[in-house]
Amino acid sequence: MLADLAAELRGALGILAKRDVQVPARFLAGKGGAGGLSSAGGLGSAGGAERAADGRVALGDDCAAIPDGDGYLLLAAEGIWPAFLEGDPRFAGYSAIMVNISDIHAMGGRPIAVVDVVWGTSAGALEPVWEGMVAASRAYGVPIVGGHTSARSPYNALAVAIAGRARRLITSFAARPGDVLVAAIDLRGEMHAEHPFWNASTGVDPARLRGDLEILPALAEAGLCDAGKDISMGGVAGTLLMLLETSGVGAVLDVEAVPRPSGARDPSLARWLLAFPSYGFLLSVRPEAAGEVLAAFARRGIASAAVGSVDGSRRLALEAGGERQTLWDLAAEPLTGLAHEGAR
Repeated sequence: MLADLAAELRGALGILAKRDVQVPARFLAGKGGAGGLSSAGGLGSAGGAERAADGRVALGDDCAAIPDGDGYLLLAAEGIWPAFLEGDPRFAGYSAIMVNISDIHAMGGRPIAVVDVVWGTSAGALEPVWEGMVAASRAYGVPIVGGHTSARSPYNALAVAIAGRARRLITSFAARPGDVLVAAIDLRGEMHAEHPFWNASTGVDPARLRGDLEILPALAEAGLCDAGKDISMGGVAGTLLMLLETSGVGAVLDVEAVPRPSGARDPSLARWLLAFPSYGFLLSVRPEAAGEVLAAFARRGIASAAVGSVDGSRRLALEAGGERQTLWDLAAEPLTGLAHEGAR
């Protein structure tokens, strides 16, 4: 069973698409600060990272983190998967704002504002996209302050960029052997009818949405967590692989411990491990802080659990029912190519 699950995850587009990042990784190798990177796949994902030891901005995190005064200016951008935009333009517009906001919070920051680039085949094609973007902007309290719009394109396309600030960072570069892996996912939602997206955002009280996201910068500023990512279009499995690659470590993931909906209509384990949750974070936490981190999510009604442990193997192994199966050996087969410098 575990071997079949590993094979299904390895062949998933949401994970394989992360390999696209190897192209810009080659061009920007040794040129930190030359530009942001997108970790590709689905809704989009990531862009930059922490400050390297020599002052460069390292590449491979959910946002570019630019040292600025006593904190960091955060920059990120997301491109929307074309099939998603065509099939559900309103939710695609909403998601473009939502996922950028998640990226900022995943870094321990708070968003400032977003800008957009929208191309449509007609004014009518733009309407539902804008309806969705404005709805998300209002729900999360993050203004749209500019961008570019064209209704004279031969195709529909959407990308959104965001700025934010952080006092202390949560990054993809700080996972350490011995850490506890914590997954936090808002299970108060439902799967999209066609796409692997878990929607726990639309129609929710805006105050709750904003309060739930505030957990991340609060954890960072309290010194309880400095490593993690938001769960992106590679799902829990793909996001963990990216975290391990940039940190130069490995891990064992207990797939049965991952918080998961339990209703009759809810997704299979494989689909859930590849799903993009509207609120989902994977954190690498020092063992002594794990209890406080889990309690912070519990106070907000967010499902969270210890789902594994970090080791020095540079392999991701799945575990269930006493079995263990290697999903990916990053030492032999890079994913994004954005490995920790010590692991190259």
